[in-house]
Amino acid sequence: MEKKRWDCTALPKGWKMEEVTRKSGLSAGKSDVYYFSPSGKKFRSKPQLARYLGNQMDLSSFDFRTGKMLMSKLNKNRQRLRYDNNNQNKGKPDLNTSLPVRQTASIFKQPVTKVTNHPNNKVKTDPQKAVDQPRQLFWEKKLSGLNAYDIAEELVKTMELPKGLQGVGPGCTDKTLLSAIASALHTSAAPITGQLSAAVEKNPGVWLNTTQPLCKAFIVTDEDIRKQEELVYSVRKRLEEALMADMLAHVEEAANEGDTLKEEGNGSEDMESV
Repeated sequence: MEKKRWDCTALPKGWKMEEVTRKSGLSAGKSDVYYFSPSGKKFRSKPQLARYLGNQMDLSSFDFRTGKMLMSKLNKNRQRLRYDNNNQNKGKPDLNTSLPVRQTASIFKQPVTKVTNHPNNKVKTDPQKAVDQPRQLFWEKKLSGLNAYDIAEELVKTMELPKGLQGVGPGCTDKTLLSAIASALHTSAAPITGQLSAAVEKNPGVWLNTTQPLCKAFIVTDEDIRKQEELVYSVRKRLEEALMADMLAHVEEAANEGDTLKEEGNGSEDMESV
């Protein structure tokens, strides 16, 4: 890997930008960008950088890949701020009575509940607005290039999918396929069958079934279920053996401590008799 580090002028003084380019492997030629604070703390993403800086700096117009401020976004933010200030100066009351929309990014359906103290107050819902909005085609590609890290900032390995699961669509990888399947399992009550139409491989933009993940049609056989049951049984057996070994080790340690205390007590009695 080739590393290059230089000062980032868009951030406060002392911040460094580092670009790591891979020279070999399947990802040869691809590069990752990191930022280092004056104290040496490493940042892998823009959200981490924004949380660390807080109110010190507005990063809405900051491009994480290039380390520069995008003037087009900066001008739009200024125009929006000027427009909001003008509207606030007019003093118009907010007459919108609709319930707020949850802004948290989650694949689980979490409705917003309006809590009131008066017993006669009722929350009315519009069934037409409750219909799910259409999702963007191939939205799973937004998650490409993102990695999960643990608390020690070590890369979390991606789950290995069965060989029978094969992705369809442009740029579909194992990571995007895993994200699509996980989202379908949590957001849909329908069974996961994959793309049943054979025409989806020729033109996925036309024949893609948006209610199913981006994978070819597959069938879970009895052999697959048997293998999974054997895997679960094996893991439980190893866990049982580990717990038993840990318990025996604690018992042996407690017995050794008891023998040591007994010997010390006998020694002190012999000294007193002398």
